[in-house]
Amino acid sequence: MSTTAPPHHTTPEADLPVTLEDIRRARRTLAGVARTTAIEGSRHLSSLIGAPVRLKCENLQRTGSFKLRGAYVRIAGLSPQERRRGVVAASAGNHAQGVALAASLLGVTSTVFMPVGAPLPKVAATREYGARVRMHGQVVDETLKAAQEYAHATGAVFIHPFDHPHVVAGQGTLGLELLEQCPEVRTVVVGVGGGGLLAGMAVAIKALRPDVRVVGVQAAGSAAYPPSLAAGAPVALESVATMADGIKVGRPGDVPFRIISSLVDEVRTVSEDALSRALLLCLERAKLVVEPAGASPVAALLEEPDSFDGPLAAVLSGGNVDPLVLQRTLRHGMAAAGRYLSLRLRLSDRPGALAALMGELSALDANVLDVSHVRTDPRLGLDEVEVELHLETKGPEHCVEVASGLRAAGYTVKS
Repeated sequence: MSTTAPPHHTTPEADLPVTLEDIRRARRTLAGVARTTAIEGSRHLSSLIGAPVRLKCENLQRTGSFKLRGAYVRIAGLSPQERRRGVVAASAGNHAQGVALAASLLGVTSTVFMPVGAPLPKVAATREYGARVRMHGQVVDETLKAAQEYAHATGAVFIHPFDHPHVVAGQGTLGLELLEQCPEVRTVVVGVGGGGLLAGMAVAIKALRPDVRVVGVQAAGSAAYPPSLAAGAPVALESVATMADGIKVGRPGDVPFRIISSLVDEVRTVSEDALSRALLLCLERAKLVVEPAGASPVAALLEEPDSFDGPLAAVLSGGNVDPLVLQRTLRHGMAAAGRYLSLRLRLSDRPGALAALMGELSALDANVLDVSHVRTDPRLGLDEVEVELHLETKGPEHCVEVASGLRAAGYTVKS
């Protein structure tokens, strides 16, 4: 994990593009539209950091993420003439759904460009919320360009996912809610992509509770804020790679960057292993379906629990995870937590050899998930077969016990 602290906190609120009053106004706009999402305690995380931890469940928001807040405030602020021209957006998921529902609620026509590889459940949900979906491009940058060209050609208003004051103000309403629900909080941890959510929450929190520490979290493979904060201006990454597509953004937004560089105390990065373990923890211990981006604050707690002061609130920003991604991520999370074990060993190629091995594994209380045989490797003897095993275990110590037990039974084990 790496951390970056913004260089200073001297910019007065009046000089920032979003103020507390903007956020309060946005909250009035969202009345009856956005849910006040639950905030739940986590005994496991509380014991880990030695102080109370609360989870702000924005994964239970309408459309499954916080994005509805900013999209609705932005579209509600359009003039009648702009509304008649319709709106357009580009997104692989959460922003697409937020714009689609917000536009439908406001009676505005919406067109959403999505990359060709966007998860089918997210495409279907965007259509169901009322948007006209156009599939274009293999990556979001291509999709974004197509949406902007569409806006230029048709006059539709482009709704940026994070780089607009109205969007940031809408996301900031989450900060007002959190302080009301958890007034004793001392640290707030928020996932960061382009920065709209972190920026909005920072404005609300620092205006009302300047003593609260605000920490942003980025995936290490898509962390544009640390170099940008060091440079004092937004810096574009040459490449981005992370399972957390909700925060997979290569360049900070200009509007959020101004706020984050002035108000946020620290931006951290987390590994892919930590993200997958965090998603698994949310599912198993909190009974909450959270996408990898939404689990990023929990990942930060898992990586360095001793570095946070509580009471602490972690924002679970979204729960829109493709079932196939969820399956892969959970397996990765179990492996990272030491609950999967892959082994290779050689057996005599005779009847009963595999059954004997299964008996040893049963005695060691290891659950066999998959078995594969190799008989044609030239390195094997004529009477040998190599077996590859994928096992579910109870944790790192059990993994050691299983491997040691097999060796004690006479097997040559390779991991």
